[in-house]
Amino acid sequence: MLRRMLIMLGVVAVIIAVLAGSKYLSIQKQIAMFSAPRPPVSVTATNAEQRDWQGRLPAIGTLRAIQGVTVTAEVSGIVRNILFVSGDKVKQNQPIVQLENDVEEATLRTAEADLGLAQVEYERGKSLVGRQAISKSEYDRLAAQLNRSTATVAQLRAALAKKRIHAPFDGTIGIRRVDVGDYLSPGTEIVTLQDLSTLLVDFFLPEQDFPLLKPGQAVSVRVAAYPEQTFEARIDAISPRVDNETRNLLVRASMANPDGKLLPGMFANLEVKLPDSAPRVVVPETAVAFTLYGNSVYVVVPQKKKDGEKADDTGAGDKAPKLEVERRFVKTGERREGSVVILEGLKAGEQVVTSGQLKLDNGTAVAIVQDSQ
Repeated sequence: MLRRMLIMLGVVAVIIAVLAGSKYLSIQKQIAMFSAPRPPVSVTATNAEQRDWQGRLPAIGTLRAIQGVTVTAEVSGIVRNILFVSGDKVKQNQPIVQLENDVEEATLRTAEADLGLAQVEYERGKSLVGRQAISKSEYDRLAAQLNRSTATVAQLRAALAKKRIHAPFDGTIGIRRVDVGDYLSPGTEIVTLQDLSTLLVDFFLPEQDFPLLKPGQAVSVRVAAYPEQTFEARIDAISPRVDNETRNLLVRASMANPDGKLLPGMFANLEVKLPDSAPRVVVPETAVAFTLYGNSVYVVVPQKKKDGEKADDTGAGDKAPKLEVERRFVKTGERREGSVVILEGLKAGEQVVTSGQLKLDNGTAVAIVQDSQ
């Protein structure tokens, strides 16, 4: 009986030992699995560059013609002829619309006949007053009649001229808004006329930028119609007062438009070029993580051991040094054309990650690969 009990206890002890050993080996395998070094994360990287950076003041504005009007009727009348084609270029004083003027021409001829008679009577009275054949008052009446007839003819000629509407300056005429036979009252819009040889662009800048501005300063202009092209303008005028509500300053620049590629009313993105440039540390915008609590970059550095010393670059037959990333908060400056200025936190020559940041954390091992783009 005792022997059987001892055998059973021995069997149980063996089973427990086997189970404990199996559990121990499983735990050791899991510990080894989790403690094994993870493969490095593939990222692209580039070196921070130090380059001369010209400061610029960004703004938005609207293009407008140096001269632009809506041609209107000054007097009432019915349209007899339209003397232009929509979209044509016209010259200054070129006739564009002729109104009916038969009544005015007939009235003018009557006034010219009266003027001729008044001129003859005045010349006759002038010779008679010298011989004292008429009184001085009669001579004065004839002179006044001549002056009145002359003024009437001039008035009628001016009224007749207003029946023929001319272009006030050289430019490109728009789409007509009237037809032959339309009755025009004073102020009726006929067509728009724009001088597209030179364009103006008005934009606003904060009042603190006023000391940086001066006439003649260069301005880069971009429009949505030509996203890959930059147009050059020059500051013509700076408003002598700041807007009380927005605290912004109105600035006007002008730009040549010889090919007519730009049109008034276009929305424009502008950058006022500042005269001075300074060396700045510059990295691609994709290298910077912009967040509300601060901007940061991942700097590629040699991998370190746990004691803080650098890992042996030549160990284990590795041809390339082992790398990891260090997250560093930086102070950023102006952003332009895919690049951003780093004011603090990064030195020229340091390598920063440009893609793959979502997989990274401070101390993550990385392997640099070539950018597919």
